[in-house]
This record gives sequence, C-alpha cells and structure tokens, in this order.
Amino acid sequence: MKRQPIDERVFELYDEYCHGRIDRREFLRGAAALTVASGSALAMAESLLPRYAAAQTISFTDARIQSRYVEYPSPGGTSGTMRGYLVQPAGDGPFPSVLVIHENRGLNPYIEDVARRAAVEGFLALAPDGLSPIGGYPGNDDDGRAMQKTLEPARLRQDMLNSARFLKSHTRSTGGLGATGFCWGGGTSNFLAVTLAGDLGAAVPFYGAAPPASEVPRIQAPLLLHFAEKDDRINAMWPEYEAALQAHGKPYEAHFYPDTRHGFHNDSTPRYDAAAAKLAWERTVAFFRRHLA
Repeated sequence: MKRQPIDERVFELYDEYCHGRIDRREFLRGAAALTVASGSALAMAESLLPRYAAAQTISFTDARIQSRYVEYPSPGGTSGTMRGYLVQPAGDGPFPSVLVIHENRGLNPYIEDVARRAAVEGFLALAPDGLSPIGGYPGNDDDGRAMQKTLEPARLRQDMLNSARFLKSHTRSTGGLGATGFCWGGGTSNFLAVTLAGDLGAAVPFYGAAPPASEVPRIQAPLLLHFAEKDDRINAMWPEYEAALQAHGKPYEAHFYPDTRHGFHNDSTPRYDAAAAKLAWERTVAFFRRHLA
C-alpha cells in the first residue's frame, strides 16, 4: 500500500488507538480537531485504518499451499480449547514449523496472510486465534481489540504456549519450531523464547515488548529482533534487554529500520514500509531456514 503524507500528530493518535488506549471515536475526533498545513487531518486518520482486502499477497487458494482451521486442547488457557489457522506447503512433509502470533486484536486477515507467506517459503505455519475461546476474531479490529482486552493475560499466553507445543508435535512438523509475532505477538515471541527454552529453535519478534531482564538466562533459542526507528515505547526497553542478552552470552541479531514506525510490516495501513518489510521478511525466512533445518 502506498504511503501517504500524514501529519506526525495523526500518527501519534493512531499509535494510541491501535494499542487500545483510546477508541476509534476518540481517535477520529482527536484527528478532526487538528489543523494541518494541507489536506484534512481526519482524512489522514481514516487512511490509517486497515484495508485487508487490498493488502493480501497470497491467496487462500494458492496452489503452493494447503490451509485449514484446526482445533486443539489448551489446558490452563482461557477455555481449555484453541483454534488456529494451519497452513502447510503442498506435499506431505514433514516441514520445519513456525508459529505466527497476532497483534492485540486476534487473528485478522493480515496475520493469516503472513502464515500463508511462511508456508510458501517451506514452513508448516500455525496462526492461533487468541480470541477463539470467546467467539474468535469478530471480523473487525475494533471489536477484536476490545475482546482481547477482556482476556486474562496469563491464560492468553498459555494458549499461545500450548499452540507452540501443538505445532511442534504435529505429524507434519519436523520438530524444528520457530516463533514470530507482531506488536503483542512480538512480545509473546520473547515470552516463548523464555518459556520454551530449548524446545524453541528460533524466535523473531517484530517490535515486541522485552521480557524481564531476570528471565533472559532461560532463553536458549537464537533471536532475530526487528525494530522500527520511530517506536519510542518499545525501543526504550531494548538497552536493558540487550545488556542482559550480552551478559548471559545469548545469540541474537537486532535490526532497526530507518524512518519506520511500529507496525511497518503490516501492509494494510500506510504505516507499512515496503522496503523495510521486504528486508525484514527476507531476514526472517533466512534465519528460520538456518536454525530450524
């Protein structure tokens, strides 16, 4: 999606909105109150809302993949059962596997598309829907964000942990397991690196919250961390995280993408940066191939 010239203040409002600190009405009302040099701040705000149909890169019917929704047990999670979108390369496998973890709004079409992209690259991909125990992704991000806020965080993370274990033990999986995620899913990728320890082969968080420094010694998987340059909240966590990784000799790579914002990989809104997203994804695929083979 082509990036539009958008006032910095509108981007700041959108960051508040997409992280659930204000709702859509407050976001649009705040933008409408702004005076900008050219155009309409309200139109700028509306252009930031996701347009999933225009952003799809891999079709549901692509001959290179096979996809289906699956249900599996999730003891200790929100309801004891989970549902996810499972995508495999054409053929019988087995394949190295990658868990694809959504943002703070459930399994939306962007994350399903990322799972298909992973399958096209040769991985068995599972994108769990953390909202499935309470009805599933509702078809729009506003309601999905509100639903996810009602969940107990520890149980939701347990659902992601059980999803990772389900994928690792799947009959089509080689047992080599990677995890990647975006925003909330990026933080959860870090959580899985801590919690799964040697059962995780690699983790690739995109602009995700860091785990507590005290938990870093438990990490065994190599990390590839992607950061947006203009992402003060997440980036403020990095110095302490990096210091802990270095202090305990943990293998990691970190990349900051110039002139990008939180969410730069999501091609459904103008925060998307095509060059940065392409490079980050190429690095991600290569990293998983190297460590999950």
